[in-house]
Amino acid sequence: MDLKGKVVIAQGGGPTSVINQSLVGAVLESRKFPQVTRVYGALNGVEGIMNERFMDLTRETTHNLERVAATPASALLSTRVKPDIAYCKEMFKVLQAHDVRYFFYIGGNDSADTVRIVNEQAIQQDYEFRAIHIPKTIDNDLVLNDHTPGFGSAARFVSTAFMGLNLDNRALVGVYIAVIMGRNAGFLTASAALAKKYPDDGPHLIYLPERAFDIDQFLLDVKDAYAKYGRCIVAISEGIKDKFGKPLITNLVDTVEKDAHGNLQLSGSGSLGDSLTALVKEKLNIDRVRSDTLGYTQRNFIGAISDVDSNEAREVGEKAAHFGIWDNVDGSIVIERTGYYSVNYKLVDLSLIAGKTRFMPDEFITPEGNNVTDAFKYYARPLVGSGFPQPSQLRAPMAPKILDIHGKPFHS
Repeated sequence: MDLKGKVVIAQGGGPTSVINQSLVGAVLESRKFPQVTRVYGALNGVEGIMNERFMDLTRETTHNLERVAATPASALLSTRVKPDIAYCKEMFKVLQAHDVRYFFYIGGNDSADTVRIVNEQAIQQDYEFRAIHIPKTIDNDLVLNDHTPGFGSAARFVSTAFMGLNLDNRALVGVYIAVIMGRNAGFLTASAALAKKYPDDGPHLIYLPERAFDIDQFLLDVKDAYAKYGRCIVAISEGIKDKFGKPLITNLVDTVEKDAHGNLQLSGSGSLGDSLTALVKEKLNIDRVRSDTLGYTQRNFIGAISDVDSNEAREVGEKAAHFGIWDNVDGSIVIERTGYYSVNYKLVDLSLIAGKTRFMPDEFITPEGNNVTDAFKYYARPLVGSGFPQPSQLRAPMAPKILDIHGKPFHS
């Protein structure tokens, strides 16, 4: 028997360039089913549910939904609230009062855990209810997924940014350090490697949270790269840790702010890059050393949206409606790679995704721990989409010199 009632869709955590594709996919597919009485969007994620801030997307035009789908960041706004069981109980009461039978939450592993808890409340109350977690994260750290929507576009931004940074650094040599998002997983930082075309292209060094970071070894690596190439470009994850598992930023900066979850604020300042820049200048006596923290630009840059990422984000939203409404089941949607390059979608139990973190596989990281392998490039290249830029270098021969060291013509 068809389960009749409302659909509620929410977006949580950090926005991405393609998160609205998932939203619109879920909205448009849900509106096709006669048993769906209304499709609501909760403003500010779970906070919107608690405060009954529902936008009736049943009454939004298809034309405008399609325009929103191509717009980065969370159209329904987002939240950093991580609900506990008590919060979810109250949230479920609101959903029940509004006769919500389908709950689709777009987010990362914390969002999957929220979906799991809310679903358990429905089971305990013997309330017919279907809950689907729709994957989203630029960190690419959801277990069981080959990759997650949002990562491909963020990786496209990072890799194309490094193309430009490499050209700049080649024109005016020095050491350049870029700090990239990634608290526990280094996929996004690793994507800087996709910028390399010529043998001497940067980034020359890549440091990831999956490997312990040693400052002395870092300085030696920079020194060697600078001696080899006459310059050095470094891509480094904000979440790099020392051999004791302590975030490096806490060793370099006296005071580090924390977010609402108690996590260190890694992207809120340029402290890590500034500290490493100062060390390179002091210890290696290199004058021209610069750093940037790419920050929030990585998540929502409208000029670097991957078509592959956009299409897959749309489909996971559509699949949420199919699994929840058509198949009448709960779970988390997972992306599987089925070839080079194709994907399939399946549904897994929420407990297999919730609260878990996926890390870079060992085969993606060089033995030295300061770069990535060709296996990673093979894995990541399709995800950044078509029309990937290809910078070129001049290759004309040099004209012969005609003056000797004294400024006089040869053979005079």
